[in-house]
Amino acid sequence: MEHQTRSRSTGDAEKTRAFAVEAARTLHDDKCEHVVVLDVRELSQVTDYLVIASGTSDRQMRSALHHVRELGEEMGIPSVRSSADQRATWVLADFVDVVCHVFEPNTRAHYDLEMLWGDADRVPWKRDGENGRGGA
Repeated sequence: MEHQTRSRSTGDAEKTRAFAVEAARTLHDDKCEHVVVLDVRELSQVTDYLVIASGTSDRQMRSALHHVRELGEEMGIPSVRSSADQRATWVLADFVDVVCHVFEPNTRAHYDLEMLWGDADRVPWKRDGENGRGGA
């Protein structure tokens, strides 16, 4: 018997996905690299989407995540908490249905969330006309 985890979200599924996509775009606009959106609705009991990005400095990472929190407020999806490790090599904002992670590249490689959630679908997020495919 196959077990499937269903999304526990009670929010608007389209609004949640739109926020995850816009969060990725915001991180990209703030010069974060290797931005990925993972759809974990069928895999996680905790959240629906993970947005993962790499930053270049503590200051840039915190600023980019601040802009994502502002976006959440504007879209009616406020963050319930934010967190950073002591050296700010990993910062995150939890919006319940979307969790945004911004890593310093070595820390991202160490935790390798993309491998941990390897069965998750990648959500295209790039705007029309941008080079490459979303999540690349």
